[in-house]
Amino acid sequence: MNRPPPLPPGRRLLLTDYAESPEEAIASNLTLVEQPAPDPAALRPHEVLVRVRAAAVSWVDLLMTSGQYQHKVPPPYTPGMEYAGEVLAVGPAVAPAQVAVGDRVMADTKKVGPRSFGEYQTVGGLATYAVLPADGVIRVPGPLSFEQAAGLLQAYETAYHCLVARANLQPGESILVLGATGLTGLAAVELAKKLGATVIAAGRSDDRLAVAKAKGADHLVNIRGEGGGVRRFREDVKALTGGEGVDVVYDAVGGEVSLEAMRCVAFGARFLIVGWTSTPNVAKGRGQGGAPNANMLPTNLMQMKQLTVMGCPSAIAVAKDPSIRPPRLAAVLGWAERGEIEPLVSLSRPLEEFREVMRARWKGEVVGACVLRP
Repeated sequence: MNRPPPLPPGRRLLLTDYAESPEEAIASNLTLVEQPAPDPAALRPHEVLVRVRAAAVSWVDLLMTSGQYQHKVPPPYTPGMEYAGEVLAVGPAVAPAQVAVGDRVMADTKKVGPRSFGEYQTVGGLATYAVLPADGVIRVPGPLSFEQAAGLLQAYETAYHCLVARANLQPGESILVLGATGLTGLAAVELAKKLGATVIAAGRSDDRLAVAKAKGADHLVNIRGEGGGVRRFREDVKALTGGEGVDVVYDAVGGEVSLEAMRCVAFGARFLIVGWTSTPNVAKGRGQGGAPNANMLPTNLMQMKQLTVMGCPSAIAVAKDPSIRPPRLAAVLGWAERGEIEPLVSLSRPLEEFREVMRARWKGEVVGACVLRP
């Protein structure tokens, strides 16, 4: 039997060691190295070989390079939690109904890559090839491109977990989305509108907020103050809600923005803690952990507003209770299959431009998703 010609070697990004900060990692601790081409004949029975076509760069990916995220992968490893590509080969025990050669697939972030557990957690997407278990890939739903597929799960699963599983957002309620033009914020705008809520999108740029408007936001609030700080936006939100304040706050930002948003709520509101992008140095760098710079929120406002503050760790919640994943994954994949949601990818570059793309993501210059193409 004639064997197919061997695959050419590829490249992969390698985090050599934890840095003091993501900025330092981008400058000094990430390097592009040659990746030997995997031999399809050497696949284990349950494995598949994927040619990566697009890999997302997320804020969490970057925070992990300094070991300041709660989930740590010991270096060296290849970053890139979310990625998509085509199947080049499958192991002998992989049924065609599960996955077949030529299929367009995306990595299941809970089973493979840096945010997973087990033997495949070092197999990130910033590489030419990925050898993965067959149950660690999902067929790309509907008409999504590889770039869009690479920006689907983290954004929309996070939004679903926060808005549906935690907040139980109802039609007719109002929600203030902080960081509304970021990866998960833009998905939250889209999903909240889909759930029938009145959506107030907050951000620091009128041009970028126009994208949130296109995704369904009813109202836009620019929170940028003089000198780049945060202006008082309580009265804006109160005016948009008839003086009552919002029923729900989606907060992926933290810091000063959280404090001001807590003044914008109605009595009995729910406040969703999704992230802390404005205050990334909560923990010590180089994987030392701890939380010496933890965010502080005012208990007096929580008390007087009868506020319910909810932590919303999408990945940790699944690790604690895997039963919550199937319904949210089915919902997200179903919406994407029917074309009801569509990830926005505003920046797509070749892998060798990783430093520029990562810096843009870290500085908050990216609307929606950004990807690198190995």
